[in-house]
Amino acid sequence: MRVISGDFKGRQLKSVPTHKTRPTTDKVKEAVFHGIGPYFQGGKALDLFAGSGGLGIEALSRGAESCVFVDQQHKAIQTIYENIKLLNIEDRVEVFKTDATRAIKAAGKRGLTFDYIFLDPPYKKFSYKELMEALLEQELVAEGATIVCEHDSSEEIPEEVGQLKRIKTDHYGSNIGVSIFE
Repeated sequence: MRVISGDFKGRQLKSVPTHKTRPTTDKVKEAVFHGIGPYFQGGKALDLFAGSGGLGIEALSRGAESCVFVDQQHKAIQTIYENIKLLNIEDRVEVFKTDATRAIKAAGKRGLTFDYIFLDPPYKKFSYKELMEALLEQELVAEGATIVCEHDSSEEIPEEVGQLKRIKTDHYGSNIGVSIFE
């Protein structure tokens, strides 16, 4: 697993040493960022269900100013810390070991908003509609924000959630789907 483009292009990232985490493949990551960027002029990112932190780190590499990483698995949190230390980006990130619902509520209480939100939960275990409704309810979605949902290709993804509209869905291989909302 590596950073595809930007300031950290080609840098290797550590993977979470457990079967509970499914890293986003380099091919999918590259396609996602070509679809939403490919580069950014600042902005804040939220990497929910972060795993190794690969999506948030890619956003930072491509110009996002900061990123909040959230995962509830201890080994994932350790791996995120290793990767951010490896890239010397500690001053641009926050890392939280908690579940998605608590993280969304905590970010709402802090008044945070995000320009790029990456949702990559365990396949078929979370409702993307409910996650996006919670993000909207807590007012975490900045004006003009982009939300990227990685999901099992067989999952039904809504066309819209509140003011968020699905602008694109692509499939990679037999089981990976990516839907982008704005």
